[in-house]
Amino acid sequence: MKVVNLKQAILQAWKERWSDYQWAINMKKFFPKGATWDILNLAEALLEQAMIGPSPNPLILSYLKYAISSQFDDFSRDLCVQALLDIMDMFCDRLSCHGKAEECIGLCRALLSALHWLLRCTAASAERLREGLEAGTPAAGEKQLAMCLLRLEKTLSSTKNRALLHIAKLEEASSWTAIEHSLLKLGEILANLSNPQLRSQAEQCGTLIRSIPTMLAVHSEQLHKTGYPTVHAVVLLEGTMNLTGETQPLVEQLMMVKRMQHIPTPLFVLEIWKACFVGLIESPEGTEELKWTAFTFLKIPQVLVKLKKYCHGDKDFTEDVSCAFEFLLKLTPLLDKADQRCNCDCTKFLLQECSKQGLLSEASVTNLMAKRAADREHAPQLKSGENANIQPNPGLILRAEPTVTNILKTMDADHSKSPEGLLGVLGHMLSGKSLDLLLAAAAATGKLKSFARKFINLNEFTTHGNEELAKAASVRALLFDISFLMLCHVAQTYGSEVILSESSTGAQVPFFETWMQTCMPEEGKILNPDHPCFWPDSTKVESLVALLNNSSEMKLVQMKWHEACLSISAAILEILNAWENGVLAFESIQKITDNIKGKVCSLAVCAVAWLVAHVRMLGLDEREKSLQMIRQLAGPLYSENTLQFYNERVVIMSSILEHMCADVLQQTATQIKFPSTGVDTMPYWNLLPPKRPIKEVLTDIFAKVLEKGWVDSRSIHIFDTLLHMGGVYWFCNNLIKELLKETRKEHTLRAVELLYSIFCLDMQQVTLVLLGHILPGLLTDSSKWHSLMDPPGTALAKLAVWCALSSYSSHKGQASSRQKKRHREDIEDYISLFPLDDMQPSKLMRLLSSNEEDANILSSPTDRSMSSSLSASQLHTVNMRDPLNRVLANLFLLISSILGSRTAGPHTQFVQWFMEECVDCLEQGSRGSILQFMPFTTVSELVKVSAMSSPKVVLAITDLSLSLGRQVAAKAIAAL
Repeated sequence: MKVVNLKQAILQAWKERWSDYQWAINMKKFFPKGATWDILNLAEALLEQAMIGPSPNPLILSYLKYAISSQFDDFSRDLCVQALLDIMDMFCDRLSCHGKAEECIGLCRALLSALHWLLRCTAASAERLREGLEAGTPAAGEKQLAMCLLRLEKTLSSTKNRALLHIAKLEEASSWTAIEHSLLKLGEILANLSNPQLRSQAEQCGTLIRSIPTMLAVHSEQLHKTGYPTVHAVVLLEGTMNLTGETQPLVEQLMMVKRMQHIPTPLFVLEIWKACFVGLIESPEGTEELKWTAFTFLKIPQVLVKLKKYCHGDKDFTEDVSCAFEFLLKLTPLLDKADQRCNCDCTKFLLQECSKQGLLSEASVTNLMAKRAADREHAPQLKSGENANIQPNPGLILRAEPTVTNILKTMDADHSKSPEGLLGVLGHMLSGKSLDLLLAAAAATGKLKSFARKFINLNEFTTHGNEELAKAASVRALLFDISFLMLCHVAQTYGSEVILSESSTGAQVPFFETWMQTCMPEEGKILNPDHPCFWPDSTKVESLVALLNNSSEMKLVQMKWHEACLSISAAILEILNAWENGVLAFESIQKITDNIKGKVCSLAVCAVAWLVAHVRMLGLDEREKSLQMIRQLAGPLYSENTLQFYNERVVIMSSILEHMCADVLQQTATQIKFPSTGVDTMPYWNLLPPKRPIKEVLTDIFAKVLEKGWVDSRSIHIFDTLLHMGGVYWFCNNLIKELLKETRKEHTLRAVELLYSIFCLDMQQVTLVLLGHILPGLLTDSSKWHSLMDPPGTALAKLAVWCALSSYSSHKGQASSRQKKRHREDIEDYISLFPLDDMQPSKLMRLLSSNEEDANILSSPTDRSMSSSLSASQLHTVNMRDPLNRVLANLFLLISSILGSRTAGPHTQFVQWFMEECVDCLEQGSRGSILQFMPFTTVSELVKVSAMSSPKVVLAITDLSLSLGRQVAAKAIAAL
């Protein structure tokens, strides 16, 4: 029998069911003693599964496995090599295995071994060709090299084969290293060959091999789109509501959006700049404008520095940022409007900041500045409109940033040594808009908490009035008052969590923190006027009442201001009772209120804080005198006998009181005129139209946003108010209903982009409601299945995946300040909704139990031993007491059940879209992703769906970091 007929010999041996002995004897005719049979082993295993019916004698298998113990390295035996290459032709483009998972992993390993042998054979053939060329006899080597490359190409061109090799690489890292080494050696040999066709063929094979480890990482970017409303809205939301937030969570959220929507980097950076300019243009005058300026010119460059680490190398990202600015310069109307609003060339300031941060080269900056300057020449209204007397905010903010650092250093000094010098610094901060500039710069650069901590320490220092002279007492009173007012202003502007210190056991809580937490009115916080904090030592209260009522002016020496602030509420109640009972006349009340606000404004703030809590508890006819007292305290004292910086302190006091009283004034339909500072101190207050159902307001504002195609700052505040009023379930459920009403594809896609950004107001809670309540309700109620048809069903699947991925990637981090502030309603106890014990059906799974035929659906016939709910998350020991983890685990159980069910419909199609979106959004390797909650048994159900039956999909949805995950993937791919 000739060697070339080896193939026929194998088939003949098979058909006639030869014994292992006879098989061995016949095989020895073809190969020398001790030869390896990697290829034969692979061919035999595949013939067993795919080509011939009955299995061979198991001893034959063991013989072949024994034969693999040595290597067939003698590539000079042309006929043997050719026979082996012929055998490869039999299986390399039609691998399959329907056996156990272990056998499928064996197939992966055998294929890897065969690839290694083939690479070595190719290298040997190339070497032989080179030697033949030198000797003038190239024919034999060239023919064998062409045959090897043909088999390599044929094997590697199959995505299925590359997927199996991908699994094998993870199983046997050392074998993959050997393959890489062989690939390098082959490249070195082929580099010296003159045949371009063979060299090109080899390079293509090398590229395919090198692509195997990263075959899941390639995503095509969206080049046909120019606008990305999600990026726009996320940036607007952050700039409007979370200036104090750390940059890292924003960076991660933006990168999540970039990955999910496959946005090219230049367009991604462009969208960030566009959102910043829109925010600058539409921000209300005053504090909000300064906050937006700080966000744009200080915080966003820092965000881009961190984004650089995620996107590419330094050089590439610098080019992308430059490209983004080139695109931005084409948006002349937007830039002109921003320049007009800010009274300067905004682009110039921005380019300078980016250059400082190493985001642009000097050449790019010079070029871009020149282009913008040329554009501005064609807009004379910009120059004529610029007021030389008004300093532009971007310049002021950029100068304020180093000033913040200097003030922090000054505040570190010993206050007792030079209190007058410190008072001078603080007095400077109060003038004009200096304080808001400094606070905005501190907030944008992450220094606000440190800033607040210094002022708390200063305030604490001033509470101790020992033996002192009148001048020292006056300085101490002013330091207490200024620090108190500043801290109130910071809490109202940036959120009280900026003030709070990290809780440490045993440490005494500073006075201001105690007062703020228990006595200071805030949105959504209900205060009890009878709380013990309002009722200190009665002797201190009596002495304070006597002081306010009898003295023409407050005494400052040895005055303990924190005690006065804590006693003022009880004192005010006594004064109110006396007034209401006719013991005190209105003139006396005026004198008392003048005394309260005449020296230190903080006493007035504490008095009004209690009055606000008190008024809430009174009937309509009982409120008049309390409200009148608030009016008296709100206005400034027109007297020459006031302490230093009185006018500046009154401006801050009025702003604080206006914020404090806003809720109660609206509820009591009362108006109090606070001294005007020329700007609206509460620009986003009272946005909802009166006497209109909030559901109507929600649907109306969403329709307007959808029509416009982007979310503006005002809309963000309206959505936030509605979320606060209606609760998370109401908010999410009604917006999902609006999404499901859409029938035009382009509208549904736009709605998803906008809804995702709106849900960022409280992504964690919205995701729990969406995945734990709304989706299960839609998927298990057949009367609602029609609403899941395309296009709204596809859109909802996309939105659900985006929310799940965002929440899961960020839920281990800290909630943002805007989310901490919001009062939570108890949606439902997720532990009882989804119990831990797998034997006890959860409420969700009980919804599925109506169809008894589906009892064993989740476990496929070959995997009966595997629990139907076993998932990678359990092997990674993920904390299943976490509500989000529980919701995800149960949602994937529901998905698995639907895929295995015999009832098809729109809900089945929805599940397919959901899984497709998961695959589309995920990066390579799903460890730590939401897919780790998917039961392993779902994989075999998914590959039955035509759109999901691809090797790449199987790799993407399986946790390949686990041995069991690789077995499941190998079994599913080998069966395709």
